[in-house]
Parts: sequence; structure tokens; C-alpha cells
Amino acid sequence: MDKFRMMFQFLQSNQESFMNGICGIMALASAQMYSAFEFSCPCMPEYNYTYGIGLLFIPPIWFFMLGFVLNNNVSVLAEEWKRPTGRRRKDPTILRYMFCSITQRSLIAPAVWVSVTLMDGKSFLCAFSINLDIDRFGNYSLVKGMSETEKIKLLARIPCKDLFEHQEIRVAASRYIKCISQACGWMFLLMMTFTAFLIRAIRPCFTQAAFLKTKYWSHYIDIERKMFDETCKEHAKSFAKVCIHQYFENISGEMRSFHRHRSCNDDSDDDDEDNKKSDEDKLLGIRAQDDMNKVLWNWHTCKPALALRKDQI
Repeated sequence: MDKFRMMFQFLQSNQESFMNGICGIMALASAQMYSAFEFSCPCMPEYNYTYGIGLLFIPPIWFFMLGFVLNNNVSVLAEEWKRPTGRRRKDPTILRYMFCSITQRSLIAPAVWVSVTLMDGKSFLCAFSINLDIDRFGNYSLVKGMSETEKIKLLARIPCKDLFEHQEIRVAASRYIKCISQACGWMFLLMMTFTAFLIRAIRPCFTQAAFLKTKYWSHYIDIERKMFDETCKEHAKSFAKVCIHQYFENISGEMRSFHRHRSCNDDSDDDDEDNKKSDEDKLLGIRAQDDMNKVLWNWHTCKPALALRKDQI
């Protein structure tokens, strides 16, 4: 348990590195899922396009939403956006910075999935096989005398090896569409890389002071939330200890007084008294349920202003 506790504390203290690792794992998982996924084009004119385009875009949307779910800063962003203003005003630039940071990490896995799918070309072939001009691939007599409906049904069977009899035409048409799909894949990668380059190159051109201020206060909001949760847990633990001690003191007063007379100089009793005093100190003067509820309500409705006074330090 100690090892797991140390690992959990490490992940909490290095949350940014942890989230980068999660994004990398999700990117590898998306590529691995695609390689393990059994692609089965329906080879029917009514469903080919829906299946091919759905495979290209629906899994990236799922990965994008999963990236938001796994990011702890989403709850921080939502709380900061919805909280009442109170004594502390809300800075839109901080919220914008946090949202952009979450979005950038969540886009990694979808980008990998789209790139791998386009490079493979199967979904592209399934979606656009019915748009081919089969006359360009030889054997014009194959479609001679066919109606438009029969021709579309024939083209829809191109992605399926066992349903298309003329393998030479199927191979030529498949290579043609896969080349277009790979070209789109390289264009997508180039566009994503160029966009990332522009973001990194243009950022230093703006005022660094504003960027540093936004980054600082976004980290502050995250750390403040963690420390508030830790303080509440510590207070709840101390509150429970003191409450239990008082319960046993009230129920077994005579037995406790007997033990106190018998071992008045015992070191263990001194340690218990010290622990009790430390627990009472951790209560910070809040010793009633209504008072604690008021503290929690005030923290939500009117957080303290970010201007520390020397008389309280």
C-alpha cells in the first residue's frame, strides 16, 4: 500500500507529465486498436459510405471525449467557470488557457487514428468505391449493357475480395483509391504539424508577461483546489478523532478515570494527550457541523480575495 500511495502522490505532484503520458498511451492505443480492428465493409451501395466515413470520424470523436474525461483539469475548469464571482473575479483568459491546454492534449489520439486510417486506405476505399469510373481500369465489356443501379452494386463490391470476380479491376481500383487516401493522410499530417509549428512559433511574438500570468494563475487554481481538498480531509479526520474520543469519554468516564489514576505517569497517556491536542489544533476552531457547512458554502460562493494581509500571516 505504501508503494501505491507513493506512486499516487508522485502522479499528483507531476500531473502535467502524467497527463502527457496518458495522451501518449491513448495515441498508441488508438493505433493498436485500429491494427486489431477487423475491417468489414458491407459492400452495399446503401451502407458503404456511412460505414467508411463513420469509421474515419466516429472513433476520433470518442477518443476526443475520452481525453476530456481522463483529464482532471476539466472539473477544475467547470468549477471555475460556474462558481459565483464573490470576492474573487473570474479571468476569462485563464479559463481560455485551461480549455486550450485540455483540447490540445485531447486531440493527439484522434489525430493518430485519422492518420492511420487514411494511410491504410480501407475506409476510404469502402466509402468512395461507388464513385469510381470503372471504364478507366480496363475491360469495358464488363459494364456494357448494365443499368446504373447494377453498375453501382458492382462498384460497391470492389472492397470485398470474395464478392468481386474480376480481381485485376479490383486491384487497380483499390490501388487508385488507396493512393488518394494516403495523399489525404500526408496532407492531414502536414496540416497538423504546420499548425503546431505556427502555435509554437507565434506564441513568443505576443507579450510573454500575459502568458506567464495566465499560466501562473491556472496552476494556482489547480493547486488551490488540491490543497483545499487535502485540508478538508485532514479536518474531517481530526474531527472524527476528537468526536470519537469525546464519545468514549462520555460513555466510559469512570473506567477512564480509573485508568488515569492507575498509570498517571505512563508515556503512552502523554502521547495520547499530545495527539489529542494536535487533532484539536487541526480543527482550526471549527467544531460544529453547522459551522463546517457554512465554511464550505462560503468557499463556494465567495472565495477569499487573492490579496494576503500581513496581520494574518
